[in-house]
Amino acid sequence: MNDRLLRTAVAARDALPLAQKAIGPALDLGVRLWLAQAFWVSGIVKLHDWEQALYLARYEYPVPWLNPVPAAWIGAGIELLYPPLLALGLATRLAALPMLALVLVAQFAYRPLDAHLVQAALLAWLVVMGAGPLSLDRRLARGLPDSALPFAKPAARLLEAVTRRGGPAVQVALRLLVAGIAARSGDPAGTIGALLLTLGLGSRLVALALIWLMPAGAALSWPLLLGVVAVFGPGPLSLDRHIRHTIVRRWPRLAGVTPPLPDDAPHVVVVGGGFGGLAAVRGLAQAPCRVTLIDRRNHHLFQPLLYQVATASLSPADIATPIRSLLRDQANARVLLGRVVGVDSDARAVRLEDGRAVPYDHLVLATGARHGYFGREEWEPVAPGLKKVEDATEIRRRLLLAFEEAENSDAPDEQRAFLTFVVVGGGPTGVELAGAIAELARHGLEGEFRAIDPAEARVLLVQSAPRLLPTFPESLSAEAAASLEALGVTVLTGSAVEAVEEGGVTVSGTRIAARTVFWAAGVVASPAARWLGVAGDRAGRVPVGPDLSVPGLPEVFALGDTALSHGWDGQPVPGLAPAAKQGGAHVARVIRARLEGRPAPAPFRYRHAGSLATIGRKAAVADFGRVRLTGAAAWWLWGVVHILFLSGMRNRLGVAVEWFWAYLTLRQGTRLITGPADRAPKPASFAPPAPALERAS
Repeated sequence: MNDRLLRTAVAARDALPLAQKAIGPALDLGVRLWLAQAFWVSGIVKLHDWEQALYLARYEYPVPWLNPVPAAWIGAGIELLYPPLLALGLATRLAALPMLALVLVAQFAYRPLDAHLVQAALLAWLVVMGAGPLSLDRRLARGLPDSALPFAKPAARLLEAVTRRGGPAVQVALRLLVAGIAARSGDPAGTIGALLLTLGLGSRLVALALIWLMPAGAALSWPLLLGVVAVFGPGPLSLDRHIRHTIVRRWPRLAGVTPPLPDDAPHVVVVGGGFGGLAAVRGLAQAPCRVTLIDRRNHHLFQPLLYQVATASLSPADIATPIRSLLRDQANARVLLGRVVGVDSDARAVRLEDGRAVPYDHLVLATGARHGYFGREEWEPVAPGLKKVEDATEIRRRLLLAFEEAENSDAPDEQRAFLTFVVVGGGPTGVELAGAIAELARHGLEGEFRAIDPAEARVLLVQSAPRLLPTFPESLSAEAAASLEALGVTVLTGSAVEAVEEGGVTVSGTRIAARTVFWAAGVVASPAARWLGVAGDRAGRVPVGPDLSVPGLPEVFALGDTALSHGWDGQPVPGLAPAAKQGGAHVARVIRARLEGRPAPAPFRYRHAGSLATIGRKAAVADFGRVRLTGAAAWWLWGVVHILFLSGMRNRLGVAVEWFWAYLTLRQGTRLITGPADRAPKPASFAPPAPALERAS
């Protein structure tokens, strides 16, 4: 098998578990919800007209071995009690078992229908396989077996044995049921499909192709059954599985088995576990090289939602995921916890703070950026920025503590100063932070204080540029400003911050008494340029070539906020998460091509999908070039996009639940004041002043 065909086959192989992981949980939830509503509605109807229910149990579908009255009560009880458990995914197997028995009684003692058989097949699947990730069962599965509950561990082992031994049988039963229904359709295509499913040959594609053969009364259950076969596969008792085993024995890489790498295999070191660094590591998953990811923190952070941690809407764990868990299944990847302090490009080694040196053959610098103060680093202790989890929890501490100290104060002027919040910078972070603070003051804290009214808090957004969101079209900037003002935010455009002190700020010559100031005005790159001994741009970014390598150092790459690339139609690539991910994927392709002796890919070209910014709980702006959205439509789109880009199903589900609860109740759920009780830490030693990437944006 030639290399290109092998890579295509590997990509196709990777698509199957990816589709199962992406679609499987939703499909399982859909099956449970559909079955639950069908049974529960039937139970409600019987309860509403009990005489009719007794009549049906006595004359229409009598059970020969059971009195009609107990039969009616048992049937109604099953239909009312167990569907809620099935929908929640709590004790799913035990809930599905009596429902399966009820369907089988209806099929064999009343009227045989294909719809009953489809329902029975789906319930049997749940009895044997259990509920999927979107269920309470799955949430409890890790801790329950080792708990102090009696028989918890034996029960867990029993259920595992049922799945292990019964899974192949139930998968065969599903295939044979679909095959039988398709064969009875009389359609030649249905007959061919039935034969292929019986053999388990091309089962996934055949299941999708048979969706048009809809049995009577199975309008939704039939597609769900076919979806189970297509997504979860035909099982081990099939020709598909036999063929797969034969192929992967010949080409082990198709099984995801990377041949053992020798100790002298090329070593790729990636510094930084952000969007770009992770994309580079994952892009090298099947490459013939060792990969080491170095980061000073053990987690990958979803920075676009960091402001929601700062304003008590989300917990840090909702937007951060351990890097080791993300790379658990990548055999050629290793994670090192450490702070990089330099790069010896002559010796090709990365130097760590603890004295270790990590040699490399290829180096990828994805070290991100930090907030910049335009040479006024002494402002940082008074006006913290927002780049990491610690920043967010510090801002949350100061924000919530300001309301507490205003409540404790008896002086009106001091209360007003504590209830005045200044956000410096009118880019997306500043706009979102100011809107979230206003929402918290007006809704999240309502009725919780006695001496003050949090809704009287002043939120000022200071922007030195003529308008907010300067990278957005002017119409969207105006819409964002109007939405902020509707929330009560005072927008000061064309206003320069001249001084930031403990008691307030000076803006264009005007002193504003404010005890809480937050910084969202600019960023500076990491010291990567200094490590490499190259001249950075005015914001410290490393100039890179078309392939994102550093000129003069072809084995060193820089991407994301670390790099100055003109891969956006000749313009600098913006410091956005999608740009970093695209850069990481491109660098991985370049390194793989070098390792495998292939021609280098085309120069890096950033593809801008669009820009989004949210304002409070009902408004947002979205720019997709020709398509521009504002208001609620943009807000919903913003929410969906950010949930989908989070790492891990737990984070996606957790954030969705937190947002939905906060949206309905107007309450923030993580209003914890942690850390020192004083207003601000004492000034620390500052890094050498560095110019900022952009002023107030």
